[in-house]
Amino acid sequence: MDDSRLTPRKMQILKAIVDAHIAGGEPVGSKYLSQDVHISCSPATIRNEMAELEEMGYLLQPHTSAGRVPSELGYKYYVNTLVNHYTSTKSEIDEINEMLRYKLTEMDEILSEMSRFAASFTDYTGIAFKSGYGKVRITQFKSVLLSPKDFLLVMTFEGDIVKTKTIHLTFALNEDILRRFTEASNMYLVNLTSDAITMPIIVRLEALMGSAGAMVHPTIKVIYETMNELDSADVKLDGLTNLLQYPEYSDVSSFRSLLGVLEEKDKLIDVISSQTTSTDGIHVYIGTDNESDSMKNTTLIFKNVNIGGKQLSVGVIGPKRMNYSKVIDMLNKLAGGLDKIFSDDALPPGNNDID
Repeated sequence: MDDSRLTPRKMQILKAIVDAHIAGGEPVGSKYLSQDVHISCSPATIRNEMAELEEMGYLLQPHTSAGRVPSELGYKYYVNTLVNHYTSTKSEIDEINEMLRYKLTEMDEILSEMSRFAASFTDYTGIAFKSGYGKVRITQFKSVLLSPKDFLLVMTFEGDIVKTKTIHLTFALNEDILRRFTEASNMYLVNLTSDAITMPIIVRLEALMGSAGAMVHPTIKVIYETMNELDSADVKLDGLTNLLQYPEYSDVSSFRSLLGVLEEKDKLIDVISSQTTSTDGIHVYIGTDNESDSMKNTTLIFKNVNIGGKQLSVGVIGPKRMNYSKVIDMLNKLAGGLDKIFSDDALPPGNNDID
């Protein structure tokens, strides 16, 4: 793409067409550009410039007598070069700050809340993604007796990741049994990955616990599940029905096809995780960039955030004619706020507000 061919006037016309199409969803004609946008040249000159932009691949003409709409190339140039800096309203800034005041600690909780917020703030579909931790290792076990048949297992992993699970047993135990089990777990399971917790180790734990050996199997099952959750990548979506308000998704079969793609989360994970080496900038996938015919009218846009050495991505899925300036501003503010909260020198709660 040779962007040097775009003169200042062509850029002005292209920007005006993209802005108008995003706002109204209709093809944009030369009359609108000359009368409403007040581009300082004749309608004939505007038509010639639009025709050249079409030949260059930045615009499309849906019908012979209609105005133009942006092509994917036009949208990409707009996002990379022409999009205005969005000025958030006070209520929008307050909304983002209120989100950042939540005391979120569990990654699943963070993912769910971020996707929900992105959806409600933009009126598109919100998406939040975490990369897998790889093969995590437990560094410490603690436990608390809750009732004769229930106890709380506290697992600390590398990177100071803490997970708590309540385990229910079919028989009664006491403080002494739970203390012995916790000591045995710290002796035989600490510093192991999930695939290193082998049957001989489990049998040894059961033998150590004697008559209480039946508590080993359900506890190991919970430990496995927790470690696998941390090992694997995950993606949360919220506000899928938000898309129904946009004409691009009015066709039921097309929308159902898009839902099918979004529900195949492995595909989304592949797209997003391919960018996890970078924590800077906004990643934008417009139309065919998404490598799925079901997403040809869709944009996926997200930003990466580093939380405690792990990758979190927050973004939205919506029509190609989305309000890019607002979405980009929201993602930058949200990512900046999360970075403040989770950085090593994070400010005390209440001092992480964005401006």
